Amino acid sequence: TSRDLWGLVKPVLRQYESDDGVLVVDDSIEGKPHSKENEMICWHYDHSVSRNVKGINMVNLLYSSKGVNLPISFEIIKKTETCIDKKTGREKRVSPVTKNEIFRAFISQAVFNNIKFKYVISDNWFSSKENMVDIKIKHQKDFVLPVKSNRTLALSVEDKDKGNFISIESLRLEAGSTSDVYLRGLDFPVRLIKQVFTNKDGSCGELFLVSSDRELSFDEITAISQKRWKVEDFYKSVKSNASFAKSPARTVRTQSNHCFAAIYAFVKLEKLRIRTTLNHFAIKGQIYIEALKIAYDKLEKMS
Repeated sequence: TSRDLWGLVKPVLRQYESDDGVLVVDDSIEGKPHSKENEMICWHYDHSVSRNVKGINMVNLLYSSKGVNLPISFEIIKKTETCIDKKTGREKRVSPVTKNEIFRAFISQAVFNNIKFKYVISDNWFSSKENMVDIKIKHQKDFVLPVKSNRTLALSVEDKDKGNFISIESLRLEAGSTSDVYLRGLDFPVRLIKQVFTNKDGSCGELFLVSSDRELSFDEITAISQKRWKVEDFYKSVKSNASFAKSPARTVRTQSNHCFAAIYAFVKLEKLRIRTTLNHFAIKGQIYIEALKIAYDKLEKMS
């Protein structure tokens, strides 16, 4: 569980934590199309491919500070209950807790563990008003979160009180500028910026970011938001170097233990990275080469 992971990660984190640390929350789905379905390996909607896939869905909390990235909490979505799908009329599995509830539990646990951090960042899946209020009001921390263009806002407290809300996409916000606004459902103002970028296919894209810290400039908000990609490095390494996706286990308990072991293997690789300055893939390559040498020497002696 996350409690076990925290006990193993805590000594390393205490060495590298700082007041400028960030918490990154994200989820990932690892496809397991050929495994037997159970409460853990089941169907989940993958917004990256816009369809349901069969596999393991895991929500993670990553702590990033001083160039060190450590997973400190995780939750595997287990759909232990069933209900009738209103669209299809068929029975389907559901989880008793939502990802946003897990998000808020992660933040509360990090505060309880006295982890030093300044900002919470994630993708727009977790940018609900409930999460924003939880971070800013309950825990007195700040966030930098992307929001969809159809979110509505008021340009002043007077407009908010009168219910005069407009959509973000209708707001004429120049790239590089900032605007202090009130999102619908929030009693405190946030700083809104718009990023404009070019996609791989040459098309133009926009990203709207909001921060509860209104002292931040445009460049500071974008720099903090970029730290969210540290979690993608975590997923890449835990899957490629720690064999997260290659579990031979067949029961929910052993499958869960395999996931935990893969996450902790990432922590050990991160500790080695700090010590050697090599990336995870280089470390794995060196270990693999040395293992092959030992195996070859043993084979020569046996021959």
